[in-house]
Amino acid sequence: MPYKFIVDAQLPPALARYLSSIDEDAIHVLDVDMMEASDSIIWDLALDQNRVIITKDEDFQIRASVSITSPKLIWVRIGNTSKKSLLQVFEKQWAQIKIELDKGENLIELQ
Repeated sequence: MPYKFIVDAQLPPALARYLSSIDEDAIHVLDVDMMEASDSIIWDLALDQNRVIITKDEDFQIRASVSITSPKLIWVRIGNTSKKSLLQVFEKQWAQIKIELDKGENLIELQ
């Protein structure tokens, strides 16, 4: 099943570029002039466009736990790391992430 992704501001635009390079529909908040956007605006965009939010922000997970409708979330729980290391983690775990999304998981924690 195809998914669309939006990468939040705490993660590098290179992550969206990497996902696009492997034929995923991925944008970074920078691409849609939303670097300074509130979590609510990003949340609403994800719901409106049926996008999965990729974020390091715990606030999205908390909001999802109390909301009736929620976009799917990939919650990146990796501490500060280099862009290269982050992309390697995604490359290594991407197949499993997609399996979890296909299973209907609404929250995937990437550690």
